[in-house]
Amino acid sequence: MDNLSTTWDTHLHANGAPRMSFQADLPPSGDYPLFIEMAQFSSTALSEEWREAARWVKYEEDIEEGGQRWSKPYVSAIQLSACNELRRILENAEVHLDFECDNEEKASRVLVEAWTNSGAITESERPRILQTLLRPHVHLYETNSSLMTMFKKQKTPPPTPTPTPAQHTPAQPTSNGHQKTLHPPDLKRRGSMLSVVYQPQTKDDKQKNKQFLRKIPKNSECANIMVGTVPVLLKPVAAFVRLKEPSVLGNFTEVPLPTRFIFVLLVPPGTKYIEIGRAMGTLLTDPGFKEMAYCASSKERLLKGIDNFLNTTSILPPAVWDASIRLEPHVQETGGHGGGSEDGDGEGGDDGGLNRTGRLFGGLFNDLKRKIPWYPSDFRDAISLQVLATWMFLYFACLTPMITFGGLMGEATHNAMGTMETMVAGCVCGIGFALFSGQPLIILGSTGPVLVFEKILVNFAESNELDYLEFRLWVGVWIAAILMILVATDASSLVRYITRFTEDNFATLIACIFMFEAIKNVISIKDEEVTIDDIDLNSGQFSDVEQVDMNETLHKVFNRLENETEKSVFLMSLLLFFGTFFVSFMLKEFRISPFFPTWLRYLISDFAVILAIAVMTLVDILADVPTPKLEVPETFAPTSDARGWFISPINTNPMWSIFAAAIPALLATILIFMDQQITAVIINRKDHKLQKGCGYHLDLFVLAILIVIGSFFGLPWFVAATVESLTNVGSLKMESETAAPGEKPKFLGVREQRVSNLLVFTTVGLSVLLTSVLKNVPMPVLYGVFLYMGFSALMRMDLFHRILLLFMPLKYQPDHDFLRKVPLKKVHLFTIIQVLCLAILWTIKSIPATAIAFPLMLVVMMIVRKLLDYIFTRSELLALDDALPGQEKTSEEKMEEFISMEKKPSHVPSVQISLSQG
Repeated sequence: MDNLSTTWDTHLHANGAPRMSFQADLPPSGDYPLFIEMAQFSSTALSEEWREAARWVKYEEDIEEGGQRWSKPYVSAIQLSACNELRRILENAEVHLDFECDNEEKASRVLVEAWTNSGAITESERPRILQTLLRPHVHLYETNSSLMTMFKKQKTPPPTPTPTPAQHTPAQPTSNGHQKTLHPPDLKRRGSMLSVVYQPQTKDDKQKNKQFLRKIPKNSECANIMVGTVPVLLKPVAAFVRLKEPSVLGNFTEVPLPTRFIFVLLVPPGTKYIEIGRAMGTLLTDPGFKEMAYCASSKERLLKGIDNFLNTTSILPPAVWDASIRLEPHVQETGGHGGGSEDGDGEGGDDGGLNRTGRLFGGLFNDLKRKIPWYPSDFRDAISLQVLATWMFLYFACLTPMITFGGLMGEATHNAMGTMETMVAGCVCGIGFALFSGQPLIILGSTGPVLVFEKILVNFAESNELDYLEFRLWVGVWIAAILMILVATDASSLVRYITRFTEDNFATLIACIFMFEAIKNVISIKDEEVTIDDIDLNSGQFSDVEQVDMNETLHKVFNRLENETEKSVFLMSLLLFFGTFFVSFMLKEFRISPFFPTWLRYLISDFAVILAIAVMTLVDILADVPTPKLEVPETFAPTSDARGWFISPINTNPMWSIFAAAIPALLATILIFMDQQITAVIINRKDHKLQKGCGYHLDLFVLAILIVIGSFFGLPWFVAATVESLTNVGSLKMESETAAPGEKPKFLGVREQRVSNLLVFTTVGLSVLLTSVLKNVPMPVLYGVFLYMGFSALMRMDLFHRILLLFMPLKYQPDHDFLRKVPLKKVHLFTIIQVLCLAILWTIKSIPATAIAFPLMLVVMMIVRKLLDYIFTRSELLALDDALPGQEKTSEEKMEEFISMEKKPSHVPSVQISLSQG
């Protein structure tokens, strides 16, 4: 009986299947990914050797016909008969599960000795079997020239069924401790035993396939499979060995990694063995069997692992599937609606830092405790070209809307604040937030509702004969005071009620507005006047009649020239606009292109937007068409000469205005709180796999201080900008450097750091010094960048993908997880409700008279989400949206889900089995 102690854990595989863990001395198999290599014995008139035939990192690769190249990686599809035959063979095979060995010679001799003692082979078969096992291993990466050189050195004679004794050559010690003797093995009679003296086939690690090693995960170990025919055998012999300590066994494997498992299968001529070897390789890629192989203490446990594999395997009938068709590696999708995985919850844990502490500033202190240990790494982690690319891209993405917003602010405030004040505010707020915030991935910017609020303040101040900037200062002080109260009372915990229903409505609206405004700005170029220098048409050289005729003719000519110029400018602007968008999009997608090395593809993808801006700016310069250019103030001075940089808090306004400022401050606080926290919730989603935690309370605290500073210096108030923040996160996504052949790089998370934002807003402040360069950048190019930012943000929204389902026939719909759990009609109903809410938000935000109520409508969206509990079931809402507080799954429901998953086949990339003949 097997005395291995086993325990059941209630955690799940990433694929959702139940996972059994074992208590054993060996480490968990998940800590040591396996590289599996299968070698086939080749016997020709010139040589005998073990030739590499197949390998597995995650998917299978076979050496194509002729032995010249590897096949494209594909999902292993093995025969059911091969699995059954493998199980039958292992029942009678030699199984060593705690084998101590550091070289292939010892392993081979022990196996031959065990086969002889068990009667699997005869004494006469023994020398030939040992000779076969000690043949050299040859891998595909070794060139033909090196193979020919090896053949010349070895001069291996053809195999003989009955070897004859030969004189023994004294062994000579080598640098690695092995014995160096003549090769092929010499045979020597020792009493009644015929022994083989072995010459090890070692290869320096530098000579091995280091290039392919980059495709293999770190801490990987090897499993070597050796299959082949031996003429002297009368029946198959097999062995399964698990080394107690993994060792590099000479040239066994093409990569310099230690071997943990060895499977040997030798059969008589005429026996099919390749499929059995493939079955073993496929088994070792299965997480369940691999864990059993690592932890099993007996042969019975190993056989139990095969049984478990077969019990959870799907079978494809040969009548509907041709076994010769290779299955493409699947595109991995997130497991649940939230997109999070078991390893992607981040530092926040279950509460995400949003639980109410019950003490003053408790949430703020928790944020500080969470973020301070990460502060040094926020700068160390920025050492990357990806951060450099993000800085250069976001500089233009942040500067352009500041300049545009500054112009609108100047009109709304009668030049009390303008472009220069907006740029200074961006510099001060951006640097301050980058240095001290809890979530530095958030980018601050100006928003439409803030602009509407400024207009209301201007009208109120003018109607009551108040100084606008002084009254605005006290409004800002009241806003900061109210925000401090919200921080002290942990009011940010209320954002737990903001689910994806509200998030997607808000983010989709902002993304659509970004795209709409970009297109609107390009179209407005057509309406701009193109001026031509005035020409004196009344020269006095002609008569009055001739002069009138000439004037009319010249006016017609000039009007036509102006029209043609306008058309040229507009067409060129369209070319630059759409050209920037498509170049940015195509270069960003170049990361998954099959062309060029990986490092070059990633480099081009990271700098996609910068390259697009540079290319289209060069096109504009070469075309020499007077398209509108980026305009940056050339002097560091307030927009209005009537004001200075510092605003006096008590100057001309009456004392009652200080207290009256609290009323509009309350409305502005709601606006700022909702804008800031909804963006923070979106950035801190679990599917972004942030590791350093959130800082909702700390962000609000820093924002309150920045609002006070902006109020005293007459600067616009900045809050979190959703699209820019999402673009920042998208630009800093990290993927695994090593990926199995055929496997997409795994998303690891986001490069969390403070340097990119710090550089962006520092450069914004220095833009006055860069006027000579910036004046060459066409505005249509920057509008194209906005279109790309809005489009890329929109593509991340679940709402957008569900809207596409409304126009998609059933058979073409993607295999979304929520479609398996929710009836399609209910999915469409949920989407239509969201679209209606989105239309209401768009209408309110677009009308100047109602735009100020936009934050309140977001609260209404949260109420609408609560009302959906009466339309949809709880399970349907969990599939389509996040759970509201208090609606999470209970422990009983989780256990029922775990038990139901036990009955489903596990999602393993190599479980398809074909019954067709092989």
